[in-house]
Amino acid sequence: MSPAAIRDRVLGLLPQRADWAAVRRSPGRDLIAGLTVAVVALPLALAFGVTSGLGAEAGLVTAVVAGAVAAVFGGSNLQVSGPTGAMTVVLVPVVQRFGATGVLMVGAMAGLVLIVLSVARLGRYVRYLPVPVIEGFTAGIAVVIALQQVPAALGVADAHGERVWAVAADAVARFVARPHPAPLAMAVAVAAVMLVGARWRPGWPFSLVAVAAATAVAELAPVDLARIGALPAGLPAPSLGFLDPGAVGVLLPSALAVAALAALESLLSATVADGMTVGERHDPDRELFGQGLANLAAPVFGGIPATAAIARTAVNVRAGASSKLAALTHAVALAGIVLVAAPLVGRIPLAALAGVLLATTVRMVEAGSLRALVRATRGDALVLVLTFAVTVALDLVTAVAVGVGVAVVIALRAVARTARLERVPLDRGEHSAEEHALLADHIVAYRLDGPLFFAAAHTFLLQLSDVADVRVVILRMSRVSTIDATGAQVLGDAVLRLQRRGITVLLSGVAPGHDQVLSALGVAGQLRRDGLVFPDTPSAIRYARTVALGGARPADPAGHGDARRGASAVAGP
Repeated sequence: MSPAAIRDRVLGLLPQRADWAAVRRSPGRDLIAGLTVAVVALPLALAFGVTSGLGAEAGLVTAVVAGAVAAVFGGSNLQVSGPTGAMTVVLVPVVQRFGATGVLMVGAMAGLVLIVLSVARLGRYVRYLPVPVIEGFTAGIAVVIALQQVPAALGVADAHGERVWAVAADAVARFVARPHPAPLAMAVAVAAVMLVGARWRPGWPFSLVAVAAATAVAELAPVDLARIGALPAGLPAPSLGFLDPGAVGVLLPSALAVAALAALESLLSATVADGMTVGERHDPDRELFGQGLANLAAPVFGGIPATAAIARTAVNVRAGASSKLAALTHAVALAGIVLVAAPLVGRIPLAALAGVLLATTVRMVEAGSLRALVRATRGDALVLVLTFAVTVALDLVTAVAVGVGVAVVIALRAVARTARLERVPLDRGEHSAEEHALLADHIVAYRLDGPLFFAAAHTFLLQLSDVADVRVVILRMSRVSTIDATGAQVLGDAVLRLQRRGITVLLSGVAPGHDQVLSALGVAGQLRRDGLVFPDTPSAIRYARTVALGGARPADPAGHGDARRGASAVAGP
């Protein structure tokens, strides 16, 4: 791509005047929606910051900076971005291996990857991700987030383990040895208030109510509970001190994982938002561009990698948002909370935030959707269960790769089953019954239906190799939907085997695109030179009749003659 083309494409990804036309329609409603989302987002931002390993301050910074940048530059009018539970699942091992500066570097690198994806216009391809994979890793993420909250919910600060489930098991063992019921009771109470309240009044911010009540109880009751700790009264000063060019190679796999997750979750969230409204359609490439810029900006202020949040986006839509102003208001409101109420926020118990996330994980899982997919087909059930299991046992990116890989294999198997090699009767035409019987004894016509590609090629070869001792085989290719290099090679092998048995092979109805593949692999070249490739089946049948009724054979029956010489002999008078 030329520099001018890249420049034009980047300019097309920047905000346009039309993007803000919606702001003038109902700014008051957008402001109210933004404030509503901020109330819901505050405890989530704090909780996800703590869970990531960089602290509550990092979660707030991410919600403010990344939320504002993604709102301005993103491709959806309704999307709300910030720290998410799925992202913390990927970040925890990065923190353990590379520390806080490694996370900041990973976020910036992921931002660059997202920008490259947007310029390459790859956002539209996320729509092809199989639904069982999406549901499987969503359920797996919910379990992983819940396991991450076990130590805080039990009041255990020194649990250890290589995997999240190992850390949770260690926390349970330590809790049993020295039980401390207050944190567990608080986490369960906060989660219960959120879940029951969501059913009673879905639009009310019960997460904030529950966290405020828990903080009040912790202040008034004589209990020992771990708190968030001191927060700065404002955003940290911007800094590029985390940049380390020498660590790019080591951090690249983690950056690619973060970028993949950010792209996936953001585009899925935007799709969900479109489905909740009438007339709204996001631009997937511009959404990736906005998320890329957001992940470039957040680390500069000490924030963790961000992505669009389905839960906060849904709240935004239900609150009546119609433009980017709502998401921008949400970020500004959170910044105001940081400036005004930082000391109060620092007194929130960690167990209360654990309860918020436990309730969030319960609401993440759509049990009805999971049951429907499990009952749909065995293939869908297998993909869903595998993706879920790998997400919990290993990591999210491996789970998506395994799920997509298995889904592709199952899909190819299903498509391959649609390929058929069917023997079709010859047209009697003007020939007598005696002549027709002679033709039937010496000419066989087969119709190829469906795709002729690597997954179906072996079966095709076995079927065609079993052709009885006849003089002419007509392969009708007009119904072949697609053909790849493997299919063409197998077809060539089958033709060669038949020719070595002294059988003339004719092709008819080869599509132009398929003819190019066959010619490139040298399959159709010999047949075309010998005049054995025909535009349609009737002309192939007429030629086959001259061969069968004339009694000539293209090669000796023992199969030792030259196939090309035999074919030329058939083409003679």
